[in-house]
Amino acid sequence: MQESRLFRIVYYLLEKGQTTAPELAERFEVSVRTIYRDIDSLSAAGIPIYAEAGRNGGIRLMTGFVLDQAVLSKEEKQEILSALQSINITQNMGESQTLQKLSALFALPSDNWLEVDFSRWGDQKFDNDKFELLKRAVIQCRGVKIHYAGTDGTERERIVQPHKLVYKSKAWYLKAFCTQKQEMRTFKLNRILDYEMLEEGFVRRCIPTEADDAAIDCPLITLRFPKEMAYRVYDEFDKTQITKEENGDLIASAAMPEGAWLTGFLLSFGTQVEILSPVHLREEIMRQAEMIVEKYKT
Repeated sequence: MQESRLFRIVYYLLEKGQTTAPELAERFEVSVRTIYRDIDSLSAAGIPIYAEAGRNGGIRLMTGFVLDQAVLSKEEKQEILSALQSINITQNMGESQTLQKLSALFALPSDNWLEVDFSRWGDQKFDNDKFELLKRAVIQCRGVKIHYAGTDGTERERIVQPHKLVYKSKAWYLKAFCTQKQEMRTFKLNRILDYEMLEEGFVRRCIPTEADDAAIDCPLITLRFPKEMAYRVYDEFDKTQITKEENGDLIASAAMPEGAWLTGFLLSFGTQVEILSPVHLREEIMRQAEMIVEKYKT
């Protein structure tokens, strides 16, 4: 908590130029004595912060030193500006102002060299508003009530504690603690049909690592595609997972989670995929194909 407050004091001084200990104490909801201890800690860490007594005195930073010399190199400053540009997803005005402020402080131009938009085709407002609310919930540690469409075709209302937004395999996901299941769950943003920010806060929990996620049933799936499907294969699989046979066919092998999603994914290739292994997955696709044939007989 103290480290977060120290950083915010530095940023506040960069923005305001000068302030007083009582003003900082009121802003960060601590005592004046604590603020003076924070000033001593910052000074001991090499931050050129000092206090002047008198009518026009106050607490201030040595002009231009912190960001220009002590903390960030020119390359690091440019990387920060580029990163802010690349994640300007929701056209948030606050982020744009932050970019302008940092550009001015760094004395570097912020060329608009990249545009990223992860919303779906059509009306962007719902997707962008949803992303913005969930982002704020993650940052502010606020609970969210969501109406979610599960892979089993059911729609349920859940109370979740958002911990992280993740972009993986061309889709956004929310890692959150589900209060009903009492465990960390992953929700696909496109399947969050409605949402509401709650007043209740929460304490962050440990997010399972990728190694923990690997404990989910993800057997190795091996598939064969004709060469005509190369465009789709390279969309879905990394080139390290693909080998090319002499006739041009492509063999893709990857660990994938079994279930309704995998079945739907494989059926989306129609007749342009052959499941080489595991055998039980071949049988499941055959069963699904037979059900589709029966459905269209009527």
